[in-house]
Amino acid sequence: MAASQKGQQSTKSATPSADHKIIVLHGKELFLRTEWTRRIVAALRERHGAIDEVRFAPTASIADVLDEVRSFGLICQHKVIIVDDADQFMQGEERRRSMERYAQAPVDSATLILRSDSWRPGNFDKFVSEIGLVFPCEITSTADATRWAIARTSKRHAAVLEADAAALLVDRVGPDLGRLDSELAKLGIAANTLAGTQEGGAITRSLVVQLIGLSREEQAWAIQEPVLAGQPAVAVRMVGELIQIARVPEVMVMWSMTELSRKLVEASALAGSGQSDREIASVLRLWGPSAPSFLRAARHLSQPRLRQSLRSCIRLDRDMKTGKAPDGQRALECIAEQLARTFA
Repeated sequence: MAASQKGQQSTKSATPSADHKIIVLHGKELFLRTEWTRRIVAALRERHGAIDEVRFAPTASIADVLDEVRSFGLICQHKVIIVDDADQFMQGEERRRSMERYAQAPVDSATLILRSDSWRPGNFDKFVSEIGLVFPCEITSTADATRWAIARTSKRHAAVLEADAAALLVDRVGPDLGRLDSELAKLGIAANTLAGTQEGGAITRSLVVQLIGLSREEQAWAIQEPVLAGQPAVAVRMVGELIQIARVPEVMVMWSMTELSRKLVEASALAGSGQSDREIASVLRLWGPSAPSFLRAARHLSQPRLRQSLRSCIRLDRDMKTGKAPDGQRALECIAEQLARTFA
């Protein structure tokens, strides 16, 4: 069968398979690149029996890679050649031309897998489409990550992930599939243990709440407690912990302090109009252990003082977004200390 006829058959598959001679796995999601590699290798072993697996760094010469692809294995009938950081490996006109020539006449005894964070489409992709596949490894939204988590739980972790539990899990962990899979393994074991079964246990929202840490947004809210308690040193230390240890984005910490200041201004205005603490808490959706401190500050601090704190937060937020505050963490520590002193 001619190579082009083989390509027409293989490209009917929208996902990588043992039929493809060259597979480009590109995208930011390392977990997907690794998982698809595992699936491809498993499919090739099922088809050919034992296989040789050879890996190259992007610094490898084009001659070494293509020589390895074209040479026959001494023991195994089929080879899998994997090149990581393939966007770097493909840099340069000579390298691209050599790879284009190979893509037009690939050998049957090897599968070439190119893996990379980023990928620039070109003529090579057109030739690959005849005999292989250029496949994106990305999760583009939290909705995609949620659907993936539900399917992954059923397929790999022998449990059932409920929809609201999946949404909370992605909110708390983020769309990183590696982290999600690790947490799903833990949740699956817990769900099956609680159900007294080997498989099919339900991962509920309450189980996610019990076993999975707070989301980055929820962690960012933690800065409000020492601020409201009037503890400048604690507030400064917490800013550092949130950014350096919990990896909460600076913009989220800034948002938390700005939102605190904004709500205090609103609460103070409501208190001045005769609203009760219960009514204020309902309007502003206040809950948790910091609510009493919040309401106390709103009633006892003056409107001008609270408005000044809000203006300071808005100004710093603008400076951080326009590059006028290059050291974001230091700026956030200063504003946290300033706010905490206001409430001391």
